[in-house]
Amino acid sequence: MSTILSSTYVAPLSSDMEEWDEFLKGRYREGKSEEEFRQYDAEANPGVAEFYRLNHENQTVDYVLQKERQYFGLAKGEKSIWEAAEFLNTLVDDSDPDTDLTQIEHLLQTSEAIRADGLPRWFVLTGFVHDLGKVLCLWGEPQWGVVGDTFPVGCAFSKDIVFHEYFAKNPDLHHPVYSTENGIYEPHCGLEKIHMSFGHDGYIYEVMKNYLPEEALYMLRYHSFYPAHKHGAYRHLMNDHDVDMFRWVNEFNKYDLYSKGHSKPNVKELKPYYDDLFAEFFPAKIRW
Repeated sequence: MSTILSSTYVAPLSSDMEEWDEFLKGRYREGKSEEEFRQYDAEANPGVAEFYRLNHENQTVDYVLQKERQYFGLAKGEKSIWEAAEFLNTLVDDSDPDTDLTQIEHLLQTSEAIRADGLPRWFVLTGFVHDLGKVLCLWGEPQWGVVGDTFPVGCAFSKDIVFHEYFAKNPDLHHPVYSTENGIYEPHCGLEKIHMSFGHDGYIYEVMKNYLPEEALYMLRYHSFYPAHKHGAYRHLMNDHDVDMFRWVNEFNKYDLYSKGHSKPNVKELKPYYDDLFAEFFPAKIRW
């Protein structure tokens, strides 16, 4: 079993992940020119490049299976949705001069943008909970193992994955099975059978899978799977149901990437609506 030594990790992003959010909004903006795409390289984005170097070198099959065993059993205790959001608030770095928004306010910006468009209540709820899996950082996980584009492990890494060149030092690249197109999977086996790189998407899916409709669960599980929903990669592993459900992932991502505005949501005023929404879908406390 491979292990990652904490001494090798130097946090490349601010602890409230603002640099990561800005990178996403820029990279995946619609209608970009070829010249603009060249801005997303190691020289222009050294912090993000270092993040991806660590992510791509270390997200191996062994690492993913180890983390799934560690977290997917939901053994971190029980919390209400508000308690989980308040716990996530402690991730904010008070020394960061660029933002004074709390994590709860960021969550509300996403869910309120969805609500303003008159979408179903389960969709609004998905907007609020989708980033709660970032609590993994507060349990000692490095940011490269919590956020970032996700991708399957156990098969060849798509060239559509951002900073693909950093897979050169991932040991799975030279594995006789993991390096092949289908790897350990059957063609068109469906994403349900795929092990994705470990992060907050897969974790929040496990937390929420008994409470939300399938459309919402696809949004949660694959909202960072940009090689697939932005570039069409990994269709050889997806089945027809995955392809159909990905329209919900695409619908969600425009809110995830572009809902952050300059005005702060009024948490006190909004709380009664969300109290009612949480009670509709969840018991008082759920397992994390």
